[in-house]
Amino acid sequence: MSDSKRSRAREQAHERGIYPAPLNEGRSRNMRANRRADTKPEVALRSALHRLGYRYRKDLRIDLGDGVKVRPDIVFTARKVAVFVDGCFWHVCPEHGRQPTVNEWYWTPKLRRNMERDQRANAALAEAGWQVIRLWEHEPLPSAIEAVVAALNPRSEHSSDVS
Repeated sequence: MSDSKRSRAREQAHERGIYPAPLNEGRSRNMRANRRADTKPEVALRSALHRLGYRYRKDLRIDLGDGVKVRPDIVFTARKVAVFVDGCFWHVCPEHGRQPTVNEWYWTPKLRRNMERDQRANAALAEAGWQVIRLWEHEPLPSAIEAVVAALNPRSEHSSDVS
């Protein structure tokens, strides 16, 4: 979709009251800058895992039963481990997530849908035999690495082999 079509569609959504108009251009620019993939915490974790010798796929779409499609941030296909690095605002972190105070009529249901989607993805992946690792963006890198490595090497805490 071209930028002009996208802009017009956004304006129409604002007019119909189904999508809030930005408070100002600065806020709008900040929201557009949010990335779906390749966030700083995700890139740091991937880099660290790669340095340790682990190989993975990034942002790989996994098609599961009942039309469920998920895109984990980091995927170890052979070991069926899916890693998500969730943002505190977008996934309602119990420690840092906060209730929106502006346009809450839009944001509250949106964030609830995000949480419900995460739960459906976790359940569908688990049912398909995948191990799901969910990390918050604020998690210290060493503990995030430890969680992923533990999932990849469940038999031995001190295993030195990598794949």
